[in-house]
Amino acid sequence: MSALALPRLGEAANGALRYERHRPEQATLYRLVQQHAASFIAHAEASTGAELPRFIKDEFDAFLECGILAHGFLRLRCGECGHDRLLAFSCKRRGFCPSCGARRMSQTAAHLVDHVIPHVPVRQWVLSLPIPLRVLLAAQPELVTPVLQVVQRVLTRHLLEAAGFKPDEGHGGAVTLIQRFGSAANLNIHLHCLVLDGVYRCGADGAPTFVEAGSPTDDELHALLQTVITRLMKMLTRRGVLVEDMGQSYLAEPDADGEESRTLRPLQAAAVTYRIAFGPRAGQKVLTLRGAMPREDAARQPLCADIDGFSLHAAVRVEADDRKRLEQLCRYITRPALSDERIQLSAAGQVELKLKTPWRDGTTHLVMSPLQFMQRLAALVPRPRLHLIRFHGVLAPNAKLRPLVVPQGPLALEEPTTEAAAAAECVVQTVQARPQRIGWARLLKRVFDIDMQHCPNCGAGELKIIAAILERPVIEKILTHLGLDPQPPPRGRARAVGQD
Repeated sequence: MSALALPRLGEAANGALRYERHRPEQATLYRLVQQHAASFIAHAEASTGAELPRFIKDEFDAFLECGILAHGFLRLRCGECGHDRLLAFSCKRRGFCPSCGARRMSQTAAHLVDHVIPHVPVRQWVLSLPIPLRVLLAAQPELVTPVLQVVQRVLTRHLLEAAGFKPDEGHGGAVTLIQRFGSAANLNIHLHCLVLDGVYRCGADGAPTFVEAGSPTDDELHALLQTVITRLMKMLTRRGVLVEDMGQSYLAEPDADGEESRTLRPLQAAAVTYRIAFGPRAGQKVLTLRGAMPREDAARQPLCADIDGFSLHAAVRVEADDRKRLEQLCRYITRPALSDERIQLSAAGQVELKLKTPWRDGTTHLVMSPLQFMQRLAALVPRPRLHLIRFHGVLAPNAKLRPLVVPQGPLALEEPTTEAAAAAECVVQTVQARPQRIGWARLLKRVFDIDMQHCPNCGAGELKIIAAILERPVIEKILTHLGLDPQPPPRGRARAVGQD
């Protein structure tokens, strides 16, 4: 039996990409979590006197098992030549795993383009919030829903007016992707709204017709943002989150009695403000490296409004027939928070996080101790059952017009010729009503043009799953036979509090 045991995407002799097994244990991020996660948990709990939330601990544990063959794998075999391949299990978490984040990015983008977003123009509206509201939404994620309701009402009303309709004469639609991070692995909750750039109007026969809306002007965008701010402040005040006093508004004192509040909120607040939560330098900002020349403030961008820490950007528009660019935009929005290539260790053992683009002052890297970096990772982990993708208007799950406007997938059905074929078509249509996840092999083919369904050894046979290997004795026997390490990488022990 043979197995492919190479790390990533490689290049074949003819220049085409080929699949090579990912080796997470060789990545800098994995080694950092492996060596310092236990120490971070001990330090955080000792500093606050409360236990770290269970879902954060589970995130670290699952990440350390992701992609490791010693924790179990699928066994694939070619039916023609008998060639075998091992596929390690993934953690499927939403926090900071680059591998699972990349998989989810491609999966989500493909699903939105194939099954959700109609073949009409789409405009991206990005709403950024001031730092106090970022901290608020991180601590109270249930407030995201009413915030989104306010934003969508304002945008829908604008589109109806731009299309020349009254509020009850048309229907808008949107997909909101809640992004929780910035380029510096900071906690930055902001909204990417992919809004249909127009509205649907139903004719006498009930069939919806799409009517495009005109592009907004800078003045209209500024007015829209002012309306959003006014309505958000009123909504948060009604809910008791904001308190008005002497003509000023400020956040109400949060309830910090629970153990989760005592440990999680300091982590979140520090990650939002680029500061350190625990340790000797608690409250201070992380160190920075300036490897580029400072640049002058850029000229005002078109279709971008800024008011009191709020920002609304609407310059990105995708035409109806440009589905490839739409999928690229969806991938950009749903990208993972971190990539292994941007994380490195200095000679002094410090973590250097490379920024995607230098800041205006020339900063190119953030420098943190390993435990300070663990604080950032913990703050990025979303709570369980927190939906990060929301659907509005005609794209809402129970909207009456949704079946009439969403695409039916990339493949068209053939005409049935027999009763059996007709029955089969009914089954397929039922399945299409609830699109299934795109398989791992299909994703590789779609994103990288890599064929994982056929054997790389003979090129003719089809790889099929023949077993899921979960028992430790069987795992060790197979990996030992292949010359691979049958034991998972050892985890670092918690060091004494105060050692950083």
